[in-house]
Amino acid sequence: MEAWQHTTVLLSEAVDALDIQPDGTYVDATFGRGGHSRLILQRLSPRGRLIAFDKDPEAIAAAQALGDARLTIHHQGFAHLADLPAQSVHGVLMDLGVSSPQIDDPARGFSFRFDGPLDMRMDPTRGQSVAQWLTEATVQDITEVIRDYGEERFALPIAKAIVARRQEGRLPAGTAELAQLVADTVKTREPGQNPATRTFQAFRIFINAELEELEQALKGSLDVLQPGGRLAVISFHSLEDRKVKQFIAHHSREVYDRRVPFAAARPLALKALGRIRPSAAEVERNPRARSAILRVAQRQEAA
Repeated sequence: MEAWQHTTVLLSEAVDALDIQPDGTYVDATFGRGGHSRLILQRLSPRGRLIAFDKDPEAIAAAQALGDARLTIHHQGFAHLADLPAQSVHGVLMDLGVSSPQIDDPARGFSFRFDGPLDMRMDPTRGQSVAQWLTEATVQDITEVIRDYGEERFALPIAKAIVARRQEGRLPAGTAELAQLVADTVKTREPGQNPATRTFQAFRIFINAELEELEQALKGSLDVLQPGGRLAVISFHSLEDRKVKQFIAHHSREVYDRRVPFAAARPLALKALGRIRPSAAEVERNPRARSAILRVAQRQEAA
């Protein structure tokens, strides 16, 4: 198996944001290839603990290869964060999106830069692939996915083109054919962006239920974080970042009961600690970091 390389984005910034206590318990909600986990482990004492989640069997293998007794890896999506005991962890880190090894491995079907099967599942052992979904999805189904998850204004023409090809018995067999079909359909292109970018993003987000899982994981973080514990989330596109920003803002805002005008405000669940963007030097070293945003919050006393 090829050793696909991965450069962790905002490595030190994200781990610094957790304010690691050496004897504490932390969660790496998206292990990936373990860049953040390795640095967290370096800062933990022999009594510290790290709990990690990932859907990808290759990520699970990478975690097990570390051979560190302080690390527990779960072959699950990070929505299962809520299964941990209440107020049991000192920090939660979520690094959203797709890892470089997933993008760069043609067999995973995440990228139009290489021809591969139309799969795009984070866990290729479970669920429905993009190719399987496209064999039965309607024009409306496809339009809604591309529009809502890709923010693509040509969603309807793309959906119609895909279904027309299917009706001809020529449904795109792989990523290259799909990318070409989209390119032939999209009439204008954003400078420097492949016309298939938004469609591929949309299909990946949909097939992995990424936004729904993010919502569950964010809610779960409130339950599992101890007061004073940190939440650090790295997002790579506007849909993710908007959900993270709104979640932190909602739980950082004082809420008064209008029915009892003199009552105290509901205690804040989170305190927003700010956002961090990659430095120019990091973006130069790793262009995939250019869209990353790290948002940090601290758990307050339970509401």
